Amino acid sequence: MAIPDYQTLMLPLLEWLSDGKVHTARQTYDHLIQLFNLTPDEANQLLPNSNQPIIENRVGWAKTYLKKAGLVDNSKRGIWQISELGLKFLKNKPTRITNEDLMHIPEFLSFKQSSHSSSSQANQIKVESESTPTELMDLSYQRIRDALATEVLSAVKNCSPAFFERLVVDVMLALGYGGSRRDAGEATRIAKDGGIDGIIREDKLGLDMIYLQAKKWEGTVGRPEIQKFVGALQGERARKGVFITTSNFSCEAIEYVKHLDSKIILINGSQLAELMIDHNVGVSTRQAYEVKQIDSDYFEDA
Repeated sequence: MAIPDYQTLMLPLLEWLSDGKVHTARQTYDHLIQLFNLTPDEANQLLPNSNQPIIENRVGWAKTYLKKAGLVDNSKRGIWQISELGLKFLKNKPTRITNEDLMHIPEFLSFKQSSHSSSSQANQIKVESESTPTELMDLSYQRIRDALATEVLSAVKNCSPAFFERLVVDVMLALGYGGSRRDAGEATRIAKDGGIDGIIREDKLGLDMIYLQAKKWEGTVGRPEIQKFVGALQGERARKGVFITTSNFSCEAIEYVKHLDSKIILINGSQLAELMIDHNVGVSTRQAYEVKQIDSDYFEDA
């Protein structure tokens, strides 16, 4: 089944703690994973920009909101226990707990008002109905990144063919290939022959060479173009090549390279833009945000 959102987890979490005993975070995660019949893949699915499992993030936020409402006691990190108010709350036999339900608890209402004084409560509840704050931040980050990737690819398509070939070399250098920029530049100038746009070292010592083809196209790159590149590699007795285009590759081209003795990597426009963003080619950092968490080791002796 799908991974439940954090509001769906609130009632099962509170019911799990209703025995009044102290439970660890790990015990709680495992219980809810089993309760919702999550597969190993679902249980281990990570947030897009984190090494934290989605289910653990959502359980954590469910606990945080229950704690803000005074229903859960979490005075010691990693140890969860229901409060007297939480036991009283369950006596009403709720069928589900949502942010809207918690709004009737003064402590939680005060927390929400102080956290979102500039937003209407109704709109905030609607936005948070499925996503945790961490997930909302990841979603916003991905939207910014997608917009940047579109802008980067547009700029690449508007550059000259000669600049595009230099850009391809810059990307390869940023990926750790090619030795120095001077080495890569010299290799590019002598390589313009037989369908090859550049040669770059695989490592700083030049133990092997990678041949490059850079196609600034709008149309789809088909199998015939790849075959020409492969033929050029064979003429050089080369075994490795990278074919980069601003457009896309046909299914036939993608399937063709899978069965070659030579190792050919195909990089389309979208992938090129992602690589440029990941390795700071043609982009710069405008603003950085730090997301911090408590240092449990610091409070061990508290």
